[in-house]
Amino acid sequence: MTRTRNIRPRRPLLAGTTAVAAMAVTAGLVAATAEPAKAATGPKLSLIAATKSITLTSWKEEPGVYLDLGTYLTAEGRPLELKVTRKSYKDPVTITQTVYEGGKAKAKVLPKGTVKDFSGLRDFAEITVTDKAGKKVLSRSEDFCPNNASGRVRPDAPATSKYPESCPTNPFTLGSVWGVEKGWAANTYAGSYTDPAMLAAGTYTAKVRVAKKYRDLFGIADKPATVKVTVRERSYEDEQSATGPASRSSASASGEHAGHGAAHPAPTAHTGHGPGHAPTPAQAAAPVTSGAGPSYNVGHGPLKAAPPALPWALKKQQAARSMRVGDTGGQTDGSRKAPALQPLSKRPAGKPSVPDVPKPDLRSLPAYGIVVSDGEKDIPGKDHLAFSANVWNAGPAQLVVDGFRSPGKAKMDAYQYFYDAKGKQVGYTPTGTMEWDPRPGHMHWHFTDFASYRLLKADKKEAVRSGKEAFCLANTDAIDYTVKNANWHPFNTDLATACGEENSISVREVLDVGSGDTYSQDLPGQSFDITEVPNGTYYIQVLANPEKRLKETNVDNNSALRKIVLGGKPGKRTVTVPAHDLVNKN
Repeated sequence: MTRTRNIRPRRPLLAGTTAVAAMAVTAGLVAATAEPAKAATGPKLSLIAATKSITLTSWKEEPGVYLDLGTYLTAEGRPLELKVTRKSYKDPVTITQTVYEGGKAKAKVLPKGTVKDFSGLRDFAEITVTDKAGKKVLSRSEDFCPNNASGRVRPDAPATSKYPESCPTNPFTLGSVWGVEKGWAANTYAGSYTDPAMLAAGTYTAKVRVAKKYRDLFGIADKPATVKVTVRERSYEDEQSATGPASRSSASASGEHAGHGAAHPAPTAHTGHGPGHAPTPAQAAAPVTSGAGPSYNVGHGPLKAAPPALPWALKKQQAARSMRVGDTGGQTDGSRKAPALQPLSKRPAGKPSVPDVPKPDLRSLPAYGIVVSDGEKDIPGKDHLAFSANVWNAGPAQLVVDGFRSPGKAKMDAYQYFYDAKGKQVGYTPTGTMEWDPRPGHMHWHFTDFASYRLLKADKKEAVRSGKEAFCLANTDAIDYTVKNANWHPFNTDLATACGEENSISVREVLDVGSGDTYSQDLPGQSFDITEVPNGTYYIQVLANPEKRLKETNVDNNSALRKIVLGGKPGKRTVTVPAHDLVNKN
C-alpha cells in the first residue's frame, strides 16, 4: 500500500492493463513435454568483454561511477529467446525458453522464481572490483535485460535483430519477449536500474561473471570477463570554464556514458502528452547509455532515466537553449525519432463500410503513478489527483486512424481503416474528428474521444471527470508482445512521429498490436480537481473508446478501475493506493 501527499507528479517509476489479454505463444511453439532436457537444444551463450580497459568519470558534484564495463552476452547457433507472461494480475510472472527438438520449437518452462517482473533476469551479473593492491573494494549483483543495446559479433550474423529493444517495466505489463539474436551480443550493464559505485580516482580491476544459477540454467561456461578500470574525477565548473556550451552539449551526446545508446536511443515520455513532454531533471541530464534504458515504454511508462553523461548542474545552464518544453518540429524533448506513418494521399472515396476482417481490441490498464499535487501552476488552495493511464491494443489488428482537413477548416475529419489478412485495405468508416491543441506542452493533433478518465465514488457513481479526452496516439509501452500479431518494432513510439504540425493537411495515428499509449495526467484540466471532494474510498476509471466510435473486436473490456483512498486536509490531501491483486506498485 502506497501513501503519498502533496507531491509534484513526475514520470511514474519503470518503459511498459485491464482485462486479461489472451496469452499466446509464437506460431509453431508448443508446450514442453516430459522428454529429457538434454533432447532439447538452445543457444551457446558466452560472456565476453568488448575492451580490456575503460575510463570512467566520477563528478565531484555527483560522486560515483556507473559500471558500464562493456561486457556482453553472446548467442551462437540459436538465438536466446525467452517469453515472460502472467495469466492475470492475480498470478505470478512466469518464464519459458524457446528450445528446439528435431528442428521444432518448444517451450521449456524455467524454474519458479527465475523472474519476479518484466524488467530482466535478476542478479544475473556478479561484479567484483579490486584496487591496485588487490584489495576487494566492491561486490555487487546486477540484473540483465536481454533486450539491452546489442550488436552483431560477426559479419554473417542476421543484419537486424527480431527482438524488442527493451524490457518493459510498466507495473501492469502482461507479456514480454526477451532475446539475443544469434551472432549478436547484448550488453549486461544494468544501466538506470543500478546505483553508482563509490570509487575514488585511481586504477582498479573489475571482474564480471554470470551467476551460477544462470550458468547452470543456460549452460554458460564459468569464464569471467576482466576489465582494467581507470576512474578519473572531474568537476562541472572546470568543464564550464574549459569548454563552451556547444562543446559541453557535444560531450553530453557522446561522452563516456553515451555508450551504445546512439544505436538504440529511447524516447522520453509524452507525460500527459503533456506538461510539455518536459524532462525531469534526471531525465534531461541523461542521454541513453548502453541501451539498458527501455525505449517503447519510457515515460509513457515507468522508467528511470539512464545515468547522466554530465551532471544536471551543468545541464541547467544549457536548458534554456537546448531543452524545449513540448513538441517542436520532428522532436519530442530529445526522444528517439522514427519515420512518420504517412496517411493516404487523399481522403477516402466510395461508400463507408465495416468489413468482417480482424479489428483492434482496445483495453485499459488500471491507473498508476497516483499522487496528490497542487497542479502545474501551483494554484494556492487547490488539490489535484494526478495519475498515469494507458490504453493498449490486444489485437489482432492495428488501430489505424487518418485525419483529413478541408482547406481552411479548424478540425480534421477522422476515419478508421480496416485491412484483410494480407494487409490490403478493404474498408473504412468515419470516426469523429481530430483537433489541433495549441497549448504549450501539446502543439499537435489530437484524435477526439479516444479515452476518458473518471473518478468514481465507492458506489461506482461518477464524482469527477477529467477534461482530457483527445489524444495523439503513440506506441509508448510494450504491454503484451505475446498476443497474436504483436509488432515488436512499432514505428510511432513518440509524438514526433505521428502528431503532425499546425499546418498539416492530414495525419495518420496508429496503435500497434501489443503496445499501449500512456498519458500522465498532471496538468489542470487533465488531472482530477479534488479540492471539494470529501475524504473516502474512490475508484479511478480509465475508459477506452467511451463513445464506441471506434470499431473493435470487443467493447466489453474497455474499462479498468483502480481503488484509492483520499484523506488529509485541504492543501495537504493524501492518497493511499492499495495493491491491485499481486501488483503492489503505485
